[in-house]
Amino acid sequence: MPHRSRRSRADQRRTHHRSRGRSRRVLALSLGLGGTLSAGAALLGVSFAATAPSAQPLAQPDPNCTLTVPANPLTAQGLATPYQLTATDPAKGPCHEADPNQSAFVQATVLDPATGALSVYNPLVVDRGTTPAVAAVVPALPANAVVGIWFGFNGGVLSLRGHTADGSCVGGAAQGAPFGQFAYCNAPAFFTAANTAEQAGKLTVPPLGTAKDGKPCLTTRDFGLVDQDQSDNVTTEYLADARGRTAQKTAKNSAALGHNHPRTMRNASTTLLNGSDNLLLVNFEDPALGCTPWTAPDLADPGASVTSLALNELQAAKFQASPVALVPLNDPMVTENNKQNRDKTNRYRAGVDQPPLGAGATGDPKTYCTQLATLGARRIRLDRRFTVGAASPQAGQNLFDFLTQRLAASLTNLNCPAAARAALAAPDTTAPDPTATGTTAPDPTATDPTATGPAAPGAGTPQVATPGAADPATGMPTTDPTTDPTTGATSAAPTAIGTAASATVAPTPPTAGAPTGGASAGATPSP
Repeated sequence: MPHRSRRSRADQRRTHHRSRGRSRRVLALSLGLGGTLSAGAALLGVSFAATAPSAQPLAQPDPNCTLTVPANPLTAQGLATPYQLTATDPAKGPCHEADPNQSAFVQATVLDPATGALSVYNPLVVDRGTTPAVAAVVPALPANAVVGIWFGFNGGVLSLRGHTADGSCVGGAAQGAPFGQFAYCNAPAFFTAANTAEQAGKLTVPPLGTAKDGKPCLTTRDFGLVDQDQSDNVTTEYLADARGRTAQKTAKNSAALGHNHPRTMRNASTTLLNGSDNLLLVNFEDPALGCTPWTAPDLADPGASVTSLALNELQAAKFQASPVALVPLNDPMVTENNKQNRDKTNRYRAGVDQPPLGAGATGDPKTYCTQLATLGARRIRLDRRFTVGAASPQAGQNLFDFLTQRLAASLTNLNCPAAARAALAAPDTTAPDPTATGTTAPDPTATDPTATGPAAPGAGTPQVATPGAADPATGMPTTDPTTDPTTGATSAAPTAIGTAASATVAPTPPTAGAPTGGASAGATPSP
């Protein structure tokens, strides 16, 4: 089963996707892959999710699906109304939320502007025309709540239709060119309100803490974590029952649906996960390095706390030391046909609380590639003694090997100059750790590039196709303002990684038979 899922995702990423028949009310969120990924990149690009018993993935499931945004999406009733999933083109096959290759995810983070308190709510996704396995909880929102919503997808091209204007939803460039598996509604307004509350002393962003390696814990803007398409997808988890119906993942629903209960397998449910850098961070890297992710109360599950993309980005914005990884111009989710697009890059950055392109955040691809190959590789090597024995999103592979392969694939997918890829291939000079057999520890005499270094931009899961015209000064593809805005063929496949966690996070091995991910999460990551 896992092998079949990996092959299907690899096939999807070899397909040149184009959005068809979009109306003015449809925002296409295309992964936009063009060309063929290398074997390693394809493997790392598989999405990490559990398989529902009744929804066996097709040999080549339709990678293009559409979510219908409910009325008043930023209100309590709108949040509790399930988003409906359907095939963008029914002639190409159906879309089923319980199929891990087609699962779409929605995540909201809520701010109380009066107190600065934050909370999380994960709206449910169901197949169009069906009902949930358990009705969604109607959240109790504070007065004048500011709600931000983010989307993730395990397939190829996700489109939004319905009440997108009501939610101030953004899925790509102003002309309609999609990001990929990512989109958001009202995110800039949420981050503005959150930052205002933080500056007023109402909201306190918790410090990162110190990892076992003596360095600050990782963030979604640390070159030791990011890949080719950083800050994509969400940490939402759903339950799927034996009939393929879905429910919010709460303690009550898990008990009612017999989640992982060996004596109720007939009614057992499985967990659907959205691969991403966020999941890699909170469910794999943090546990391995002795770090604790920031969580907030789950409005659907009284007494529980969960992670979210918004929490990760707020913490990264507050505490990530220079150099900071910000979405670069060669991130596959913000390019079009291998060409840079400044407007699309700025719109993506606005959805994850990053500054627009400018003097202090140029998005320069060459700089991003160099820092990913040097600083990223060094942090991965530094942490080898902690990750070599830790679980990863890829079944049967330890976290160190997973991160190493993900990094190599990211440099290729970003079309990084040969010099950057050579830096990654440089021999590991770390000295053996006398306290750990078979692992390595950092060389105390080596210079730590994370201590200094220029500020840099950031990145996704690109294609390994022949690049377009390159700028001789940088070796990177140049911007073409005439690019057809209806195609996202050059966006890279996001990487999936990890599972969301709550208050205390322990690494959770992938569910048997579940595809692993990484391109953006590294790649399933985008590992």
